Amino acid sequence: MRKLVIARRAAQVLFFSLFVYVLWSTTYPLKGQMAPQLLFKLDPLIMFVTAVSQKVILPGLIWAVGMTALTLLLGRFFCGWVCPMGTIIDWVGAAGRKLRRPILAERQRLALSVPKFVILGLVLILAFVGIQAAWVFDPIVTVARVVSLDIIPAVTVTLDRFLQFCIQRFGLYDSFYDFYRYLKEGLLGVNVHFFANSLITLLWFLAVSGGALLILRLWCRMLCPLGAWYAMNARPAWLQRRADGCNSCGACVRKCRMGAIKDGADYRKGECILCMDCVYDCPQTVVSFTGSRKTLTCPEKERPVAGKGITRGQFLLCLAALVPSWGFRSKDLIALTSDASAPVIRPPGASPESRFVNTCVRCGNCMKVCITNGLQPVMLESGWEGLWTPQLLPEVGYCEYNCTLCGEVCPTGAIPSLNVQDKHRASLGLAVIDRAVCLAWDGKKECLVCEEHCPVAEKAIINKAEIVDGRTILRPYVDTDRCIGCGICQNKCPTRPMRAIRVDPGLRRKVRL
Repeated sequence: MRKLVIARRAAQVLFFSLFVYVLWSTTYPLKGQMAPQLLFKLDPLIMFVTAVSQKVILPGLIWAVGMTALTLLLGRFFCGWVCPMGTIIDWVGAAGRKLRRPILAERQRLALSVPKFVILGLVLILAFVGIQAAWVFDPIVTVARVVSLDIIPAVTVTLDRFLQFCIQRFGLYDSFYDFYRYLKEGLLGVNVHFFANSLITLLWFLAVSGGALLILRLWCRMLCPLGAWYAMNARPAWLQRRADGCNSCGACVRKCRMGAIKDGADYRKGECILCMDCVYDCPQTVVSFTGSRKTLTCPEKERPVAGKGITRGQFLLCLAALVPSWGFRSKDLIALTSDASAPVIRPPGASPESRFVNTCVRCGNCMKVCITNGLQPVMLESGWEGLWTPQLLPEVGYCEYNCTLCGEVCPTGAIPSLNVQDKHRASLGLAVIDRAVCLAWDGKKECLVCEEHCPVAEKAIINKAEIVDGRTILRPYVDTDRCIGCGICQNKCPTRPMRAIRVDPGLRRKVRL
């Protein structure tokens, strides 16, 4: 039996199931649920890059330090045993096992492993100048985003509709209906939301995972910056592969999913993800993983080393080659990559725009947990640097006055965790009345909707009686000192297609929380 392989596959299923469960259960109310922030605090790339880019010590950074320390001890185990993206890529590769994949020479395998270090170097350089770009390629964020914004809504709606059809079509109103009600309290009880641009999120995920159909673990071997981080820290690892008595038959070389084994007994430790396949693929059964630091050699035939992959020195050289960009400030680089686009409404308590877009990791937690579906992903409304960050769209959903969920699930503090009292004072913008559209102003008809729905205790929208054409009409006015820009007035306004009252984020008040 392939006991080690079975253990690895069991670990992959376990950690992937836990990952999906935590994201699926991240809904209202949060009490008693596992904190979704922990998933991202275990990601050293996201945590370190965000901390460096914003020059802050993030809460929970110790978890990322712990994962890096384990890598120094065990090697690149995370990629092979824990990473949800790695698990999905392995499943995709297994599904396409009958496809003919190219057999790469050693130099080709080595060259294939280099780009991810260049990407990691670029991400680190951008972090040093204040731009957090790790979210673009980070595998944890990529999977979390597609699970939260695509898979959970699709599965929930599809399964719910199917069960309802079965109940109605076949009259299953006894125990089956009880089972359906049980699911509605758990699996099907999450808020089903629509998220704009979720197709793009899905396509990016399919592109990343689909590469395994061409070359096994193509993403992990070539492009993943988190994999590059672990590869660099895995080289001095205590646990290593041994092949005493190897006759260089090449069986393990041909089957290695990471291309980590060289043409001989030696291997690139930073590329090995401890999948344990080679232990059982070896015809001589001489491969093992131990804590010995004995140098690996081929006893029957010494072979020249074609290359050792990218070294720390080469990596530092890549960073040095990018030194000219250190002269830019963060805002200078942002100005070069974006145009003057309209501002967007950010979640309550969010940092100033330049800081917010460089702290947000685009995980989708806040959008999934928003109980009104008002938080939606940004495309180009705030420039290229704001891609996939959350914005409030009041016409879709408003910011619930007593809700603090988005801040509670944010892993990096881009949206701060506020208590209810501070949330009541957090300003998202200022409501502005378009008198050319408002029924009470232009149509001379009484409309009390915005004032009635305003959640502020002392009402930020006040109706004042005015005499118009001999009639007394109540007309709304916005109290700029009380309005917090929650957007409920815009959401409930009856005028179409334009709302007579809209939140202007450019008029957001600075409030000390």
